[in-house]
Amino acid sequence: MTTRIWAVLQQREGKLHRMGWEAIAAAQRLADELGGSAEAVLLGSEIGDLAREAAGHDLAAVRTADHPLLAGYTPGGYVATLAAAIGAERPDFVLFPHTYQSVEYVPRLAQAIGAALVPEAIGFERGEAGLVWRRPILTGKMQARVRTRGAGPVLVSLQSGAFSADSRRPGSAGVAPLPVELGAADLGREVLGVEQAGGDQVDLSKAEVIVAVGRGVGGADKLAPVQELAALLKAEIGASRPVIDAGWLPRDRQIGSSGQTVSPKLYLALGISGAIQHLVGMKGSTVVVAVNKDAGAPIFKVAHYGIVGDLHEVVPALTAAVRESRAAG
Repeated sequence: MTTRIWAVLQQREGKLHRMGWEAIAAAQRLADELGGSAEAVLLGSEIGDLAREAAGHDLAAVRTADHPLLAGYTPGGYVATLAAAIGAERPDFVLFPHTYQSVEYVPRLAQAIGAALVPEAIGFERGEAGLVWRRPILTGKMQARVRTRGAGPVLVSLQSGAFSADSRRPGSAGVAPLPVELGAADLGREVLGVEQAGGDQVDLSKAEVIVAVGRGVGGADKLAPVQELAALLKAEIGASRPVIDAGWLPRDRQIGSSGQTVSPKLYLALGISGAIQHLVGMKGSTVVVAVNKDAGAPIFKVAHYGIVGDLHEVVPALTAAVRESRAAG
């Protein structure tokens, strides 16, 4: 029997969450590994356009649970809908982006259907006794290898950046509905409104380019050249924890196990040594460029390009090179 993998996408206000593309990439890769088929699943109301957007990938199908009561997210509505769909369709693996939303409802879903749950997975491999998942423990200092027991579906949430969205294969998939029988009582709560917490805070998880600084920058008074380079690259500025603790940048700029998790296309690490707590937050970056005076700094182990030197000399040179390149092009 063919192994079936579902990738449950996340959407809000007519837009698909970027981590949904990562879930599709993971589902395609898992299907290739197990010789199975990958499908995308989308919940909401009047989501035809989003379903067609998702259908532009190499998938067996895009399955939609389209119902007025799913117009806004509620854990009760999602649990009731997915529990019924999984019970009827029996997928072997159901993948979710690891977000605040999935952290709330996926454990309840696993309990409701008696399924195994692997949270915040960062990869998988085939072992002698079956599929083995890898997930970080001890704030990313170590990795656990996890194998589920028993039969039935396995629910897996995927850490941001663990699977590159750029690796997903395009294609053309059909769209097919999932039956939804949902009542107001199933929702479990009434949503009165949605507000952005800390409205002025920066969401670095959406940034495509990040220029991040560490203790090596030397102080808040030495950030101007970094800010100039970031503006030129249309990048957000991030930081390691020592910079935040010193008060050189606000707390919402922190990247790492106690800050934000990011996966930009370009991550420029300036004066960052590469402590494991920081690497946990940025290892999903597509391209990492590191600048550090210490040739033995751990950041160079994850960097695609490394420059051993003083960032206060390198950054102005990079800025000049970018300006020259753009002027010539």
